[in-house]
Amino acid sequence: MPILLLLFIAVPILEMWLLITVGREIGALPTIGLVLLTAVVGLALLRRQGLSTVLRAQQKMQVGELPAREMAEGIFLAVGGALLLTPGFFTDALGFACLIPGLRQLVLGRLLRHVVVVRGTGYPPGGQYGPRRNPGRESDSDIIEGEYSRDDRHRVQDSRDRDGSDER
Repeated sequence: MPILLLLFIAVPILEMWLLITVGREIGALPTIGLVLLTAVVGLALLRRQGLSTVLRAQQKMQVGELPAREMAEGIFLAVGGALLLTPGFFTDALGFACLIPGLRQLVLGRLLRHVVVVRGTGYPPGGQYGPRRNPGRESDSDIIEGEYSRDDRHRVQDSRDRDGSDER
């Protein structure tokens, strides 16, 4: 809970302080222009980096490899893009840090050391046919085959008997 408190209270306060300080130094319009410029440049970088990451992931999947690093990079790029769209200089700095390939690789390398990738067969426990069923083997339970048909004539007759209005 303290981390969320820090994120939702301290970061906006820091952003406001930075915007006011920069606005005092360079003026209000240049500050607004700088915030908009960082958003536009960030989105252009995000598009370029995101496309190359998707292409690398597709290449790995075609070879049959798990694109774990590319998926993690995609998450970093999405977070970076969201931070760049948030107005402010602190979030812009964090967003650009997520988009810089060298820095992103360094952080991902450290994070992925702690991640364990487990590959499964895609089947439930017990194999493809479930825990107690094998193909080609008869089940131990009794199977009763039969046919049924619905006869609504008796049902209508029964409801008339209950009403006491037997009209024939």
